[in-house]
Amino acid sequence: MNNKFFLVLICLAIIITSCRKELTFETVTTSSNELSICNNATCPEIDIEYVQVSGTTETAQIINESIEYFVKQSMYLGENETGSSAENITQAMTEFVEIYRLHSAEFPDLTAEYFVEITVLPSYNSKELLSLSCRNYLYAGGAHGNGSLQFKNFDPKDGRELYYEDIFDDVAAFEALAENKFRSQQNIPTNTSINATGFRFEDGKFYLPETFGVSKEFITLQYNAYEIASYAAGPTVVEIPISEVKELLKIPIKD
Repeated sequence: MNNKFFLVLICLAIIITSCRKELTFETVTTSSNELSICNNATCPEIDIEYVQVSGTTETAQIINESIEYFVKQSMYLGENETGSSAENITQAMTEFVEIYRLHSAEFPDLTAEYFVEITVLPSYNSKELLSLSCRNYLYAGGAHGNGSLQFKNFDPKDGRELYYEDIFDDVAAFEALAENKFRSQQNIPTNTSINATGFRFEDGKFYLPETFGVSKEFITLQYNAYEIASYAAGPTVVEIPISEVKELLKIPIKD
């Protein structure tokens, strides 16, 4: 009796897993040209492209809220440590325009035009994993703008955000592999400090970046400006072929 019961449970689990579908998306594009506040006045350039998970499930809501949060924060120019409190993306765009106009009024000699570019697009999508590439660049005067590429990884089943320990069975082994790749790419001998060529790893020890993404071809490690080097050095990117990490993965990545 017990054996039959467990067999039924196993069959149900297989059926549920096999029926799970990849998430589907709708692409949204918007710009400052669509704001009523910009109809008859000068506006900074705002260009945004992002995806929304289709449907009304709780998973869709969780992931879409995370995407919206990234887009809103990418335009924020205020001083509140908690970031933008805009209720939606349109309001965040409007606030960006209003701050630009405020700065223009305070500094009439301001010649540089503010602008912001934001994209959020899938880099990998399967039944087990959704990886989003979240890119932003904002210029609000000064010598240069600020931009970054972040990745967000989600469990498509419940919308939970996934981190290294959720995707890799042995994070320490993956980190060791990543360090070897990094040293090889940057021509840093194994018997020297990781900072020997000018990087700024704290305590002189290699560590994984805050953000990493997944595609069919690579695990992408993204060190953004200031993370381990100066702004002038730009971001540092390490791409590790999926074929080299398959044995370390908890989640299968289909190439």
